[in-house]
Amino acid sequence: MIGFLRGRLVAKHPPQLLVDVGGVGYEVEAPMSTFYDLPAVGTDVTLHTQLVVREDAHTLFGFGSERERALFRELIKVSGVGPRIALAILSGINAADFQRCIESEDVATLTRVPGIGRKTAERLVIEMRDRLKVIPGAGISPARGPAGAVAANPQAEAYNALVALGYKPAEVTRLLQKVDSAVASTEEMIRHALRVAAG
Repeated sequence: MIGFLRGRLVAKHPPQLLVDVGGVGYEVEAPMSTFYDLPAVGTDVTLHTQLVVREDAHTLFGFGSERERALFRELIKVSGVGPRIALAILSGINAADFQRCIESEDVATLTRVPGIGRKTAERLVIEMRDRLKVIPGAGISPARGPAGAVAANPQAEAYNALVALGYKPAEVTRLLQKVDSAVASTEEMIRHALRVAAG
C-alpha cells in the first residue's frame, strides 16, 4: 500500500497530477479540493494517497489532508459509490458541508453532484451517518501554500476537469459561461463553476 507521496510536482491537469518521487513519476488523481491548495509546478508536494485496485486498472488517488483521504475511504464503501463518484463528491462539496448534508439529510444538495441520483443520495445519508463519526479532524486543512501559475489555456483545462468529474459537456459549457471573466486560473474557474452547479 502507498500511504503518501512526497516529491516534485511535475504536472497538474485536473483531476490528474504527476509527481516525481526519486526519479519515478506517479500519476495521481485528486479532487478539486486538493487542487485548490497545490503549489506551483516544480515545487515539492506531499499527498496522502489511496491505491484503488480494479480488475482493469490500478489507480492512485491523492489528497491534501488525512481527513479527505479518510472521507474518500468511507465513501467508496457505500454501495453504488465508486472512486469516480467519491472524487466528484470531494470536488463539489467540502468535508464540512458534506457532513452538514448528511446530518441534515439534505438529499437535494447531494443530487447536484454529477453521478448521484436521489437513491444514491439517500443511501449516502443512511450509510455515512455513523461513518462520519470515525473520520479524524474537523475540516480540510490546506497544507502546501499558494496556487500555481496560470495555465496556458485555463478555460480548456477547466472544461476537461469538469467533464472528467462527471459533468456533461453541455452542462460544463453552461457553467463556464457563468464564471466571472476576471477569473484567470484553471483552479478558480473550476471553483466558480462548481459553486454555480451547487447553487
